[in-house]
This record gives sequence, C-alpha cells and structure tokens, in this order.
Amino acid sequence: MAHSTYLADLLNNHVLRSTVYSPPPNTYIALFTSVNGLDDNAEGSQDEASGGSYSRLLIDGTTRSFTASALKTTSNNEDWEFTKATAGWGIITHIAIMDASTSGNVLYYGILNIARDIQTNDIFRFLAGEFDSIYT
Repeated sequence: MAHSTYLADLLNNHVLRSTVYSPPPNTYIALFTSVNGLDDNAEGSQDEASGGSYSRLLIDGTTRSFTASALKTTSNNEDWEFTKATAGWGIITHIAIMDASTSGNVLYYGILNIARDIQTNDIFRFLAGEFDSIYT
C-alpha cells in the first residue's frame, strides 16, 4: 500500500517542522472501483463503492487489529467482513485506509490482487492474513 499525499504531508510536517500529528482514534477500510483521487485525496474524484448497504469497515485497534509480520509489513490477524450487499457495489479494484467513517481523508491506498464484482447478497471479506500491507 502507498501512503497518500495527505498523510505524507502530515508526517513530513510532524518530523521536520515539529507540527504535531495526532492519528485518528479509528480508521476504516473503504472499497473503490478505481484509483481516481486516492493518491492526492482529491475530493469528489474518488470512486468509492456505494448503495446496497455498503459502509466502511471499522478498524479500531481492538476489534480489528494488525499484526506486524516483518519490517514494513502488517496483516490482519482475524477475518474481516463487510456487511452483505443488498444491491451491487460494482467491481472493486482498490482499497484505502481512511480516517473517518464517511468522507474524511485517504491515509493509505492500494490495488487488490484480484478485482471482485460485488453483486446482491455477496459478502466482501479479507480472511486472516489476507490483508497484507507493505508500506513504501
């Protein structure tokens, strides 16, 4: 996964300009049908899944947590499951870690190894260890 320009600016200011960065208390995984706007957090150009009971998946460090498995690599240590789609969400090609349950800012983003067309009654999930994040 790559970090967004938004997060890079926050981290650079934190390290180089002594501007305090306080990470959000919760982060969320969002599903996208393209990479539009994910790198620079361009509002309105992001093609996030919508409708059909779609909502971002909460990662609060307690109920869904990451395990460090190697230098610059983390993965989920349990299955993560989105709500069941009550209508199609489109072909999911990208994911992002966001700082809010709606709107908000992209922190990290990446492409799925295999795109998935989410139809009515589908459940999008990451099995334990499937969400590997290699930060560059």
